[in-house]
Amino acid sequence: MLQSIRDGSKSWGAKIIIGLMVAAMALFGVESLFGIFGSDPDEVASVNGEPIMRQQVELEVQRALRSGQVPPEQERALRNDMLDQLIVDELLRQYAEDGRLYVSDDQLDEMIVNLPEFQDADGHFSADMFRNRLASAGYTPMSFRQMLRVDITRQQLQQGLAFSDFTLPSEQARLAELQRQQREIRYTILDGANVAAEQSPTDEQLQAYYADNEADFMRPEQVRVEYVLLDRERMAEGIAVDDDELMAAYREENQNADRRLSHIMVTYGTERTREEAEARVEQIVDELDAGEDFATAAQRYSDDLVSAEQGGDLGVTGRGIFDAPFDEAAFALLEGEVSAPVEMNDAFHIIRADEVLAPSFEQQREVLRQQAALSQVDGEFNQQVQRLIDESFAAEDLQSVADDLGLELHQTDWLGRDEGDDVLSEPGVMAEAFSPEVLGEGYNSEVIELGDDRRLVLRVAEHRDATLLPLDEVRDEVVARVQAQLGLDALREQAQAQLRELRSGASADIDWVGPVSVTRQNSATVPEAIAQEAFRLARPAEGESRFGMADVPQGVAIIAVDEVTTGEVDDELESFVARMAEQLRAQAVVQGLIDDLRSDADIER
Repeated sequence: MLQSIRDGSKSWGAKIIIGLMVAAMALFGVESLFGIFGSDPDEVASVNGEPIMRQQVELEVQRALRSGQVPPEQERALRNDMLDQLIVDELLRQYAEDGRLYVSDDQLDEMIVNLPEFQDADGHFSADMFRNRLASAGYTPMSFRQMLRVDITRQQLQQGLAFSDFTLPSEQARLAELQRQQREIRYTILDGANVAAEQSPTDEQLQAYYADNEADFMRPEQVRVEYVLLDRERMAEGIAVDDDELMAAYREENQNADRRLSHIMVTYGTERTREEAEARVEQIVDELDAGEDFATAAQRYSDDLVSAEQGGDLGVTGRGIFDAPFDEAAFALLEGEVSAPVEMNDAFHIIRADEVLAPSFEQQREVLRQQAALSQVDGEFNQQVQRLIDESFAAEDLQSVADDLGLELHQTDWLGRDEGDDVLSEPGVMAEAFSPEVLGEGYNSEVIELGDDRRLVLRVAEHRDATLLPLDEVRDEVVARVQAQLGLDALREQAQAQLRELRSGASADIDWVGPVSVTRQNSATVPEAIAQEAFRLARPAEGESRFGMADVPQGVAIIAVDEVTTGEVDDELESFVARMAEQLRAQAVVQGLIDDLRSDADIER
C-alpha cells in the first residue's frame, strides 16, 4: 500500500486507480442495509461471513490491466486470480485479528512522520505535504491510517512465520552442490501432431468428458445492451479553426518556454539625454525595418558592450531572469520576431527571439486545433449532457433519446458481466448494466461519466440466465479436447513401452538429440520440461544411463541422463541461491498457513 502512495506521487494513472478504490470503500458503510433487505447482489464471495464485493474485484482487475502487467485477453482469468487473492487477504486479516496482533496509534504516528513521502526538503514531516499527497492519491488521513494498520499487521504475521523456520549449514551445502550440478543428456520427442487427429472418441467418452468438465461449458449470465454515447471529441471534429486563432493559441501555449534572446541596449542619463537615446532607438528600428542584420546593428549601436561583441546574444533564458517589462516583451515573441523598444532602468532595449525552445507551430498545429475546437463546443456539449440527463430519466426506451439528441443508438451482442469492448470496457459500465435498477427494473441507467469528454446511458434490451450449454452446441470443442487427450495418452503408452526396453538394456531404435550438457542455470538449449525431468532423475551409475519421460508442447519426450558432474564453485551464485532458498522456505510456511486457514474457513463464492 505504501508503494502505491509512492507510485502515486509519480504516476497520474496510479492516483486515478487509488481514488477509485477509496470511492468503492465508501460502500462498506451501508452493508447493514443488505442484512435487512437481503444479500447484496454485488457480493461475489464471503469468508467466514465477511463479504467480498464485486467492486473490490473489478478495481483490482482494472489496476492490473492499466499497469500493463496483464494483457487484456487474459482479463477473465485475471478476475478469478484477483478474487482468490482477496479471499487469501481476508483469511490472513482475520487470523491476525484473532491472534491479537496489534499496532498502536503511537507506532502509526511514528511511522507516518518518518516516511520520506511526507517530508519536506529539510527532512521534516510536513502536515501540508501529508494531506496533499493523500488527497492526490484518494485517501483521507483516517482511511490511510487504517490501510497502514492492516498492512503492518499482516507484515508482522508473515515475518513472524518466516523467521520461525531456518536452514541447517549441511542443508545449505547440499543445496549448493545440487545447484552447480551439470548433466549430460540425450532426448527425443514423440510428435503428437498427427496422433490426436487419428483418434476417434466414442460417444461415451465425449459424454464422460462433458460431464466431468461442465464448468468449462457454462454460458454466463448475459445481456444485450443498447446505449447512446455523447462524445465531445466527435462533436469537435467538424469545427473549423482559422490560423489566426491557432497562432494566438500557440503564443499562449508557449509564452513561458525558454528562449534564446538577443538585444540592443541604448542607455541615457550620462553620455546622452533621454531624447537623444529615443532618437537613436528610432534610427535603429528604421534600419532593422529596412533589412539591417540584427547582429550587425547590435555590434554598431548597443551600449551593452559584452553582448554587442556576440551580436547582442544573451544566451538561453527563462522567465524571471530579467525585470518584468523586459520579460513581458521577450516572452511575447515567437522565433525571429523583434520587439518594440522597451524602456527600463534608464535604457531602451530592442529584443529579438532567436529561438523558442518549444515544438514548432506546425508540430503543435493539430493539438492546438483540437483544443480550440473542443473549447468551441463546450457550451453545446454541456447543454446536450443536461438534455441527456433529463430525457433518459423520463424515457421508456433509448431510441427516442437518440433521435431527439441526434445520436446513434448502439446495440451489442450478448455480453457477460466481465465482457464488453471500447466504452463498455470502462470501469463500472457493465456493472451498471447488471444493476438492480437497469437489469431488474428495466430502467435506463443514470448518465455515466467516462472522463471529461464522454457521457453514456445504457439500457438492457434482452437478458438470459447462466446455463450449461448443451453438448450438441459445444460438440466440436469437446471432440477436439478428447482427441488431444487420447492422442497424448497414446503417446505416453508408446513412450512407456520404449522406456521399458531402454531400462531392460535392450537396444531401441531411437533418433536421439544430443548429447547436450545442461545446468540448472543454463538449460536454454533444450525445452524446459526436458531439463526439469533430467534433474529429477537419479544419478546414473558409471557407464550407465537413467531414463525418463516428460510432456512437452509437441507431444512426449523420452530423456536419457548419461553423466552427472559437479560444476565449479561460484560463491556469488551460491550465496544468491541460499537467499532464494530461505525466501522459498518462508513462502512455503506462509502458504502452509493459508492452506490450513482455507480448509477450516467457511468460504462461499
